[in-house]
Amino acid sequence: MLTVATVNVNGVRAAFRRGMGPWLEETDPDLLLMQEVRATDDVLREQLGGDWNIAHAEPSIDGHKGRAGVAVASRRPIKDERGDIGPERFAGCGRWVEADVVLDDGTTLTAVSTYVFTGEFETPPRQEEKYAFLDAITARLTELRADGRHVLMCGDLNIAHREVDLKAWKANRKKSGFLPEERAWMDRLFDSGWVDLGRRFGGEGPGPYSWWSWRGKAFDNDAGWRIDYQIASPELAESATGCVVHRAPTYAERWSDHAPVVETYDV
Repeated sequence: MLTVATVNVNGVRAAFRRGMGPWLEETDPDLLLMQEVRATDDVLREQLGGDWNIAHAEPSIDGHKGRAGVAVASRRPIKDERGDIGPERFAGCGRWVEADVVLDDGTTLTAVSTYVFTGEFETPPRQEEKYAFLDAITARLTELRADGRHVLMCGDLNIAHREVDLKAWKANRKKSGFLPEERAWMDRLFDSGWVDLGRRFGGEGPGPYSWWSWRGKAFDNDAGWRIDYQIASPELAESATGCVVHRAPTYAERWSDHAPVVETYDV
């Protein structure tokens, strides 16, 4: 069995200060995919400790250094890693990393950790840049899948696909994260064969959500969004055996504004 966890840690140092360590020890995933790491390689390794192989795309662009960074930490060997996604303007943004992980049977799983920015809520607004990044994701996933390898893309996509994926969907119909164009991109992705495992195992909804604002009573009232995904190539999806959102028991026990999404695979 392979256990894969993905989570936007909202700063790895802050997450460990708030209690990520005990969760990580108890969950003990084979693969841990993180977004918004916001740390150097050395700091990330220091925080994780233990025997991890790590692929880390640390942002090199000043405008991204304080909020981006994605990583794949693996208990299995990583035989190759890649940190860039085309076009060239996305190089160094710290929003995409691929790790070729060797499975027990000798086959390769390409695990991707990605962080898609919000779009219109950025300063200045960057919705068109978000669409360009989504197009780059489509192109790269097509390339990865072409040779028949297992591919798993995990991350905070900052898009709720359907009405059941966010509590206040009526109020957000014209806002980034639930725009028709964003949702149509997800439709095309899943129509081409990629599998949303959170929805497959989460039922018809509403939820289970994976992000709640720190403010107000959003967490207590479960007024959240499902924007954190494990999306698998069709062959890998056939081996998936379960998917659970590790929602904290109480607001005080949260160590990120996102909850980990944890999947198991029989590979």
